This record gives sequence, structure tokens and C-alpha cells, in this order.
Amino acid sequence: MPLFQLSDQVSFPPPQLSREDGLLALGGDLAVDRLILAYSMGIFPWYSPGEPILWWSPDPRLVLYPEKLVVNRSLRKTMKRGLYRVTMDRAFSHVISHCASIKRAEEEGTWIVDEMQEAYTALHKAGYAHSVEAWEGDELVGGLYGVSLGRAFFGESMFARKPDASKLCFAQLVLFLQNEGFDFIDCQVTTDHLLRFGAEEIPRARFLEELAEALKGEDRTGSWSDTFSTR
Repeated sequence: MPLFQLSDQVSFPPPQLSREDGLLALGGDLAVDRLILAYSMGIFPWYSPGEPILWWSPDPRLVLYPEKLVVNRSLRKTMKRGLYRVTMDRAFSHVISHCASIKRAEEEGTWIVDEMQEAYTALHKAGYAHSVEAWEGDELVGGLYGVSLGRAFFGESMFARKPDASKLCFAQLVLFLQNEGFDFIDCQVTTDHLLRFGAEEIPRARFLEELAEALKGEDRTGSWSDTFSTR
């Protein structure tokens, strides 16, 4: 498949035209309207410093259906102990900054470049991007962020500075989304970490069908901080 060059026009080629590795297009920008269109088509940006903006739609796709969440014994103990306080949409800019700066063994540098941080912060201010935070006292020790459209949540990144902090955020988010009637969490790319939570690979064709159905739901824009509670 060819690699498409995006123009200033806010549009994308069909995701089915992605290359075998999932790469679909390059270029364009990270404006709020383009990001919303991308997610609604099952496309997301992912690139490294010095690269143009790269747009992906992998096949297969990793998703987690909220009712299939798996919480292991260790994490259940952490949840019962109440070691951390969990909030939502209280510190988005800090969460994405920590996600960008945390060192990961499998990565060199970060794909959450300054331009990405600015773009998703703008998406948060527009009411479409959300964060979950874990606190130990007044210290932010873990968190994650993602994008919400209709009844779909698109996970982006997470970080932890204390044991189980990001896992707790993820589990509490999934329980919240289950209670709110969301269809699935798009985990994008397969990792053992997410598979242990119950995520599963599905063909892109099925993902796009389920995404189209999820987008029939009303967008839950604005801050979720007042409706979120830990369970």
C-alpha cells in the first residue's frame, strides 16, 4: 500500500489502506478537529522526535471490553488498602508531562513530543481528552490519559512512580467506563501488560464496525471529575 501525504485539508484516506505495519499517512497537523476526525476513523498519531507526524491504523487492534476486565490478586489488594487516592481530570497537563518524561526500558526517548503534549492539552480543554490520577498525599504518583468519543475511550499513555499506581488508575477507569455504558477501550497496540488486564486482539474490520456503533452514543465532553468515583 502507498503511504499518503496529508494536506492542509482536514481529511484522511480510508484506514483500510494502511500498510501492513499499520502506517497510513504522514503530515498534516494536530489540530483538535483533525484529531477528532482521526479517532472517529480509527486512526491515531504516533511518531518520534525529528519525524513528520505519522498516522496509524493497525490490524489487528487491541481492545478491552469493560465487562471483561481482569484484576489480579495483587492489584485487588492495592485497591482494598486505599493506598492511593484516585481522581479524574484534576491534573491533565501534569499527567501527560509525566507520561512524556518517564523512562521505559523498551523505548529510546519519547513519542509524546512537545507538539503532542500541546495538542492533547488543547483536546482536553475542548472536553474530549481525559486524565486519571493516583495521589499519595499531595504527590502525583501515577496516571493515564486518553480520548473519549461516543461510547469509545481511546487509551494513549500511562506512567507510575509508585508500585501499582498506573494499574490502579487503569482499573478504576475501566470500572467507571463500564458503569457509564461505554462499549470498549481502544488499547491500540498489543502489549503483555494490557493482555493481562483482559484486552484482546480483534481484526481492524471488526474494530471499525464496533467503533461506528459506539460513535452513535453522545459525546461525553467536559470535565469528568465530578462524576468519577472509585469503586
